[in-house]
Amino acid sequence: MLWETIRLALTAITRNALRSFLTVLGVVIGVAAVIAMMTVGQGSSEQVSANVAALGTNVLVLRSGARMMGPGSREAAPPFKLSDAEALKDLSSLSAVAPVVSTAATAVFGNNNRMTSITGTTSAYLDIGGWSLALGRSFTPAEDRSGANLCIIGETVRTTLFGATDPTGDKVRIKSISCEVIGLLKAKGAGSFGQDQDDLVIMPIRTVQRRLMGSQDVSTISVQVAPNVSTARATSDIETLMRERRRIAIGEEDDFSVFDMAELSSMLNSVNSVLTGLLSSVAAVSLLVGGIGIMNIMLVSVTERTREIGIRLSVGAQAHQVLMQFLVEAVVLSVLGGIIGILFGLGLAYVASRIMAIPFSPRPDIILLAFGFSAVVGMVFGYFPARRAARLDPIDALHYQ
Repeated sequence: MLWETIRLALTAITRNALRSFLTVLGVVIGVAAVIAMMTVGQGSSEQVSANVAALGTNVLVLRSGARMMGPGSREAAPPFKLSDAEALKDLSSLSAVAPVVSTAATAVFGNNNRMTSITGTTSAYLDIGGWSLALGRSFTPAEDRSGANLCIIGETVRTTLFGATDPTGDKVRIKSISCEVIGLLKAKGAGSFGQDQDDLVIMPIRTVQRRLMGSQDVSTISVQVAPNVSTARATSDIETLMRERRRIAIGEEDDFSVFDMAELSSMLNSVNSVLTGLLSSVAAVSLLVGGIGIMNIMLVSVTERTREIGIRLSVGAQAHQVLMQFLVEAVVLSVLGGIIGILFGLGLAYVASRIMAIPFSPRPDIILLAFGFSAVVGMVFGYFPARRAARLDPIDALHYQ
């Protein structure tokens, strides 16, 4: 009996194929939007976690100024000095320390040039930041101390200036400095905020301070927590030392901040989850709109087929059989829309993932939830037209024109 009811429902649906397609369109759009949003959101969360992990394991970043409303908001305060970084190296809770300064400059080689980010630091920066060398070598301690005219370039800079050739041994000009390329970084790709992580040149910090910036200031200090040491203990050690060096009295607020990269990952994932949930909720509204469309079309169908319903009832069909037929029609429409919506949503998510360069990470639970919700929409919104059809009086239905 159930298969016969389904067959009759499919016959009625295919009889008005265009109307049926327009009916399920709302469900298709709703399911596709929800799945696409959730899949892209999941992929972006994974990308954020991977990018933060790529910044280094157990990494803390010291910045001058007290943190205010966000990780990038700080009050004005005296900058760090290289001596601060040297003092931090004596802490047993830290395994590596790298002072960092940054500026922008044009790198020139032959007839090619590129405006890029110049990072002045020490060789420890590569280990802390999780950088690997594709070619060449890093700075030696002696080169760090002397401020040698050497540089390590990112893949984007290599491609612009040297194409696919090996750049090590060649010299590039950065402002008035002619520096020898001694290494090429392995590509990392886009960062958490879409920035090109490979568009940089790394030089000894003393070289950048003296020759490019004309200042001995250090903007940030990156440190790596020692194995088997908690970030809380390392943070406490850093704060104690820096308060002493910066002569901050008891009861006064710190004029520096210690930022845990794990906090950044948590914050970005939280923001991403909220935005994804908000957009998915808005998209889910179209499922309700699609359900209303199904109910509207089913009511029209009941009106158009009143005489057919009267004939069925007069020859012995039970009211629950008529109800079941129209309810199955509504469920089939919504389930069909759900299936098409799932395929369409996954396709959109795949294209968006490729464009945004994030992992394509469909979630089976969301797919099943969207499919189940589409079926529930068909049952709920199809019940009322089906009940109306089942309650028709056979005599009145047969006289309906």
